[in-house]
Amino acid sequence: MEENQSFKSGFISIIGRPNVGKSTLLNRIVGQKVAIMSDVPQTTRNKIQGVVTTDQSQMVFIDTPGIHKPSHRLNDFMLQSAYSTFNQVDIVLFMVNAEEKRGGGDNFIMERMEKIRTPKFLIINKIDKISPEELLHIITDYTSVQEFAEVVPISATNGNNVDALLQTIQKYLPVGPQYYPADQVTDHPEYFIVSEFIREKVLQLTREEIPHSVAVVVDSMQRNEDNKIHIYATIIVERSSQKGIIIGKGGKMLKEVGTRARRDIEIMLGDKVFLELWVKVQKDWRNKQSHLQEYGYRQKDYE
Repeated sequence: MEENQSFKSGFISIIGRPNVGKSTLLNRIVGQKVAIMSDVPQTTRNKIQGVVTTDQSQMVFIDTPGIHKPSHRLNDFMLQSAYSTFNQVDIVLFMVNAEEKRGGGDNFIMERMEKIRTPKFLIINKIDKISPEELLHIITDYTSVQEFAEVVPISATNGNNVDALLQTIQKYLPVGPQYYPADQVTDHPEYFIVSEFIREKVLQLTREEIPHSVAVVVDSMQRNEDNKIHIYATIIVERSSQKGIIIGKGGKMLKEVGTRARRDIEIMLGDKVFLELWVKVQKDWRNKQSHLQEYGYRQKDYE
């Protein structure tokens, strides 16, 4: 393949407080679901890469866990995961929620960002919910505290101004290679995305009852003679009471988790899926390094 001397490429980190819409933006940008979404804060645990390729550029987006004060080893992992992207990317997108006033969490992140030399964009999400006057006040409020290379107001849910954001990002990218094939939208293996879809449904259906003490491991994924992809996965929780909630009366809750997850998995794989789920109790797994590694939480730097 002949090298394009003007082709641009780079890595873009999306950071912000939990639940400001980072995963929604990532899914909007890549045009399909690669990050899980829930209105439960701290849904994203691993850095998820979404890839957007055009004729002129390739943008690799990293959706980091929402930054917050750590309460156990898993939270600690999530924070280190977010911080590790700051100086390893070409652009940092700092995302805030237009409906919420600048708070301690936003200030905490801006303090961490102060020393980085990477171009920083202020991304104000949910602009469809506020007036132009309110937007102006938000811009003034944040830019009086820290300087940003660009300020881009968007609505990740509706797609407002997202194309303009991509065009602005492209201007800042260095000339570079195409890291991934043009049709690839994420670098995560299918096993990982399948486990995330299942975990998303558990979070959506159980709400506050099973907050973040749930992990999902895909035990096997293969095509059988019925020409369906058979997936066997285990949902891990910390207490027997949580296991009871996820299974539900007569297995009803677990069946609903499976039905909803299967729909998303079939869209992603473009094939019929048979999904079987088990629930297992592993006491205090979030504080045990061996369990964190076993369930896929490995600290990995991007080269």
